[in-house]
Amino acid sequence: MKAARLHAYHQPLVIEEVPDPEITGPFDIIVRTGAAGLCRTDLHIQWGEFEKEHADAGLDLPYIPGHESAGWIEAVGEGVKHLAVGDAVILHPFVTCGVCAGCRAGDDMRCENAVFPGLYTDGGFAQKIKTGARAALKIADNLHPVDVAPVACGGVTAYHAVKRAAKLLVPGTQVVVIGAGGLGHVGIQCLTAMTPAEIIVVDKNAAALELAKSWGAEHTVLVDGDQVEAVKALTKGRGADVVIDYVAERGAEKWGVDMLRSFGTYFVVGYGGELQVETKRIINNELNFVGNLIGNFNELGELLALMAQGKVTLHTKTYPLEQINEAMADLEGGRLQGRGIIVPNES
Repeated sequence: MKAARLHAYHQPLVIEEVPDPEITGPFDIIVRTGAAGLCRTDLHIQWGEFEKEHADAGLDLPYIPGHESAGWIEAVGEGVKHLAVGDAVILHPFVTCGVCAGCRAGDDMRCENAVFPGLYTDGGFAQKIKTGARAALKIADNLHPVDVAPVACGGVTAYHAVKRAAKLLVPGTQVVVIGAGGLGHVGIQCLTAMTPAEIIVVDKNAAALELAKSWGAEHTVLVDGDQVEAVKALTKGRGADVVIDYVAERGAEKWGVDMLRSFGTYFVVGYGGELQVETKRIINNELNFVGNLIGNFNELGELLALMAQGKVTLHTKTYPLEQINEAMADLEGGRLQGRGIIVPNES
């Protein structure tokens, strides 16, 4: 099969022929990749920021990145009874054991024996991917793998943060969304579908802000140096009850906190920056900071239900596998609005 492999950090991926993955365990599945979402984490991997984690996991280069995958089941292990060849599925990023405390609690991200294809084993930037049957979730008949692949990680991460924030967003509250890009545009739609809060979207891209209005944003604020004052004006000087930061780097994590009101909660979803907040300020204003990892398997199913109902749609651009380095350059250069999708196989 064809695959895009990382041979060296700080270098482009290489398109080459590699052996097809094989079933080796009773609960393995092989999926013909219909779509693979391009996540900013893939850039962090290429930049060498996961070199230590790769070494700790015993991963040697070259390997196949890509952790947002959807497609059609091509083969299943002998123990798999709930899936069949030909089923259209999306793959939760974690391959979980099902028997540890985290799995028993339904919290996939706390699985003590998890495997993460695309980060620590071969992933979805290939014509086929091997994973575990517990990771596969059937998609509705009115959805195609290209429609859903990026929600396997980025989308369900955005949803996970909104679901946690929704408990705080009662009628009369205001929420600031920092970033209307790949994660943010999903988060905005989820906020619209799941909360009565007034939504304020902040981004440096004017075109993205225009799209945010169609997704449910009541107000948009351009990052121009005066964005904090603009948000304060929209919140009558108090700041927002909740800030969801889908960027959390390149300065956003510094001024984003200034948009939060006293007793407010700051949800950190993006990464790459560093939060520096005086402890006295946190205490005197009783501020809350919440980190958000990928949502669990059930949350992925909930998000897919919203998508099947037409309440959440993805703004995307597709690329054939051979153009993966062009796609990554577009993501790095800020030329992508929404999510990039790699299509290794046609329908």
